[in-house]
Amino acid sequence: MKKAICTLAVLTALTSAQAFAHKEGDFIIRAGLASVVPNDDSDETLGAKLEVDSNTQLGLTFGYMFTDNISFEVLAATPFSHDISLQGVDIAETKHLPPTFMVQYYFGTAESDFRPYVGAGINYTIFFDEKIDVAGTSLSLDDSLGLAANIGLDYMINDDWFVNGSIWYADIGTTAKIRGGIDADVDVDIDPWVFMISGGYKF
Repeated sequence: MKKAICTLAVLTALTSAQAFAHKEGDFIIRAGLASVVPNDDSDETLGAKLEVDSNTQLGLTFGYMFTDNISFEVLAATPFSHDISLQGVDIAETKHLPPTFMVQYYFGTAESDFRPYVGAGINYTIFFDEKIDVAGTSLSLDDSLGLAANIGLDYMINDDWFVNGSIWYADIGTTAKIRGGIDADVDVDIDPWVFMISGGYKF
């Protein structure tokens, strides 16, 4: 009898210690490092193509679970800053904010410690604070609207906290308008991969 009671107590403890993953009605917040790695291409200007370098900033996501498996999520970040080069020489720089809106599907159940997911949505990229290192010349970049997709994995540490790894892809295209010493409109496809490692909390 005592053995049975002890066994039952151990099973109860294990069950109560199980970390439950996201479920319908949960709000989800993640914060961590997000690295934007452009997969860039552009029209030629002055006989060469413009290139955009990578940058890492604080990434944030905010989500809401409509069901145990379907969520809506917004990706935000502190402003990314990118150098723009021509033939390996930095000639300009810009900053951007890339709010991205996703519908995601989570595999597994609310009792799963691991919750892989996939998502699809749209990205709106806002460029600002453009500068160009050519005397008497100005630079402006058009904002961009395009499709986006991501994959990721959450691992529950306990009922509230988890760690996350995710990869995003965004269709970002802009026209670089150069005026002054050089007059040109240059179409630039940035199309970055975004790699994010974060910690998360649900409530």
